[in-house]
Amino acid sequence: MSYFNESDIKIKQTLDLFYSPWSRLMEVLLNGNIFPVFQSWGFDLYETYTHRKGSYNSENYEYDIIAKSQKEIIVIEVRTKFYKKDVVEFVKKMNKTRKYLRIKDHEKIFGAIAYQDSNIRSEVYAQNQKLFVIRATGDSAAIINNPDFVPGTF
Repeated sequence: MSYFNESDIKIKQTLDLFYSPWSRLMEVLLNGNIFPVFQSWGFDLYETYTHRKGSYNSENYEYDIIAKSQKEIIVIEVRTKFYKKDVVEFVKKMNKTRKYLRIKDHEKIFGAIAYQDSNIRSEVYAQNQKLFVIRATGDSAAIINNPDFVPGTF
């Protein structure tokens, strides 16, 4: 006996077309590497959340990965391939993150875009927006920002 009716199954199948298995795989690979990747940048992360969804004043939001330390939060947008327009949209969302997630004023919020494929212009643009840029390769991930990069807070 199935708990789902035919309509529920069709809706799920339609949604799965828009959220590709590659994106899910990217999130799993990245989530497993978050702690060491950011530890090398001085972050002492202790937990992550994936697929954080919610609503604030009738505005819906969704975050791919959120990583936390005692006083810092890193919000990570995961893309198989990203373009400048993705960075623009992510920065808009980041500017609302504090109110969406009800984050206290003393906590710093950083943004990052993780990807498998991109063009150099998108990577440079993301860094100019003060975002961490994380390239996922094989079974690992690495922040590609220059060592003197100073991330912005939101």
